[in-house]
Amino acid sequence: MQATHSSSVAHTPDCCPCRPPRQPFTSAFPAPRQKRSIQTHRHHELHCQRRADNAATDHSQHHQQPLYHISAEVPRPGAPPTQPSPPAVLPYMAAAAGVALTFYALKRIFDTPSRAYKENVGDEYDSWTEDGVLEYYWGEHIHLGYYTEEERQKGYKKKDFKQAKLDFVDQMLKWSGAKSPSRVLDVGCGIGGTTRILAKNFPDAKTQGITLSKSQVKRGTELAAEQGLGNCSFQVMDALHMDFPDDTFDLVWACESGEHMPDKKLYIEEMTRVLKPGGTLVIACWCQREESPRTPLTSEEKDQLQFLYDEWAHPYFISNLEFGRLMQGTGKLQAVEVQDWTQPTIDSWRHSIWVGVYDPWIVVFKGPVVWYRTMREIVTLERMHRAFDKGLMQYGMMKAVKSTSHAADQQSLSRTLAKPRGGKSPG
Repeated sequence: MQATHSSSVAHTPDCCPCRPPRQPFTSAFPAPRQKRSIQTHRHHELHCQRRADNAATDHSQHHQQPLYHISAEVPRPGAPPTQPSPPAVLPYMAAAAGVALTFYALKRIFDTPSRAYKENVGDEYDSWTEDGVLEYYWGEHIHLGYYTEEERQKGYKKKDFKQAKLDFVDQMLKWSGAKSPSRVLDVGCGIGGTTRILAKNFPDAKTQGITLSKSQVKRGTELAAEQGLGNCSFQVMDALHMDFPDDTFDLVWACESGEHMPDKKLYIEEMTRVLKPGGTLVIACWCQREESPRTPLTSEEKDQLQFLYDEWAHPYFISNLEFGRLMQGTGKLQAVEVQDWTQPTIDSWRHSIWVGVYDPWIVVFKGPVVWYRTMREIVTLERMHRAFDKGLMQYGMMKAVKSTSHAADQQSLSRTLAKPRGGKSPG
């Protein structure tokens, strides 16, 4: 018998050490020792074959690594069954699901308006004024800035954000056409940035600013004193019910205050009432696009507008053309003109976000409440930019002059009413 593996050693009777020496044949029957030797030889032959098989197996295992350790997969008798290990990707899936849920929750929060109009405009501006963040970033002017086409081509972020607001006031004043007024009213003056500029431009005029915010009146008065301005003052007053007598001011200025007015018609009428004949009324206001039976607002546009109403305490917006119709409807204003200044002002929305990105520290040190409010402001600023960019919103500019003929008619009517019955009028 010969081993089947190449590494095995062939077994022959001659090589077996237990085989006795050859003997001459003397009998036909083997001796008993010979019988025992043959049995021993067969036993040894099987032993040698097993050794050869084991050697071949060791050689094969040395040159070829096993693919599987099957013994590791077979549980020991009496051992509890092993649980399969979770795939390595499961922790990443769980983390991704957690991030997605967090993002969804934050989106729901920021998509839900938090400051709907409830005659709370004064309170909201008190809060904005007292935390100081708005003044830190926007300066003395809580309105959009002005960017020339050349500045926009170079990149709006290259322009100083606060300077853009000063430029807007200059452009609005130039467009108004006002000449040397003696009495000036700033309706919705904020902390009085524009009021003070007008006071500086017209040093011989008496300039007054009105607002619903007590904190803004206080801050405006402080800044006027710091700048040595004695010809301007501030007071808390409702623009829809002003205490001033008729025909008081040569220039009535309203920059971004009409958005908060719950009655736009009364807003125009009240400013017209206190304006002197021959005086100028100039208005800057965020407006929504003109709606008509042929171009109605879609449900998506209505939802977008509703958010803008309810996040910054706005009752509603109207179009710049509707403002023009309201001005004509007074019967007292002439030379009514309406323009759209969206292009030179739209960059203000994102510019205001970037100034906070470049310099976040005042917000960082204010704490979690201010962090949350600031994040909401960023979301709304971006929504405003998109609304103006898509044409849903427009930056309306309106101006008019109060008719002098109407004043003459009123004086004639007064004299007629004062004439005694049956006689001539006195004088």
